[in-house]
Amino acid sequence: MSNLQLRVISAVVLAVVTLSLTWLGGLPFRLLCAAMTILIFYEWSRMCRPVAATGLGFLPEALLLVFVGGLVAGLPASWLLLLVAVMVVVTVVVGSMRQTSMRQAGQWDASGLAYAAISGLSLALLRDGDHPGLVAILFLFAVVWATDISAYFVGRAVGGPKLAPSISPGKTQSGALGGAVGGVVAGLLLAAAAGAGNLAVLGVVALVLSLVSQAGDLFESWVKRRHNRKDSGTLIPGHGGVMDRVDGLVAAAFALYAIGWISATADHPAQGLFPA
Repeated sequence: MSNLQLRVISAVVLAVVTLSLTWLGGLPFRLLCAAMTILIFYEWSRMCRPVAATGLGFLPEALLLVFVGGLVAGLPASWLLLLVAVMVVVTVVVGSMRQTSMRQAGQWDASGLAYAAISGLSLALLRDGDHPGLVAILFLFAVVWATDISAYFVGRAVGGPKLAPSISPGKTQSGALGGAVGGVVAGLLLAAAAGAGNLAVLGVVALVLSLVSQAGDLFESWVKRRHNRKDSGTLIPGHGGVMDRVDGLVAAAFALYAIGWISATADHPAQGLFPA
């Protein structure tokens, strides 16, 4: 089987599973977010730890499991955010008591815990269990996936100056612009199909999400380059790791969650964007 065939099959399977659990919402979707949180931290720690053990034992993993338990149980946003803060502080403090190399590893672990936990938290709370949550997640998917696809094809067709050659040599400025246009168009089409009335506002939100998504992709590329890795992992045949597939998505989810929080509440952010 060729690499292209593997990529297509993996992409189809992932899309079917993700969209099915998104449709169900509630506990099934929180379980998906919990699994993603664990896998992101697993890949992050394997990339960023300079040695097999950080000197922290299994403390980061134990803290993450407590958070994941709270996420699956449906704890309020305030409790989940408090758990994230506690995880980061405890990991940094315990790591600071170790020798220099271990302190650095502890700092990377703390960053990974925050990155993984907020990824799962943002997606889970955006989806919630209601119709606005379903529309919000589909809007997010539409913008991010269209951004990726448009950036790829426009970049290949037009070429031109590189976007960030020291971080990701393959990305072009034309691709970034094409991705932003594609993301906004896809987001507006989804919003219109869902019957949203605030299309002008959602167009601006889609543009922000598209740009943040591309920044998230560059961030993960920087982390990989910083640690001399080509891929974040090998869990997805033909695609690399989980982080390689969701880097832009989780960054955009952070942004959409923050916008929804400002518009409504931390527990029901989608209701501020797509009122029932």
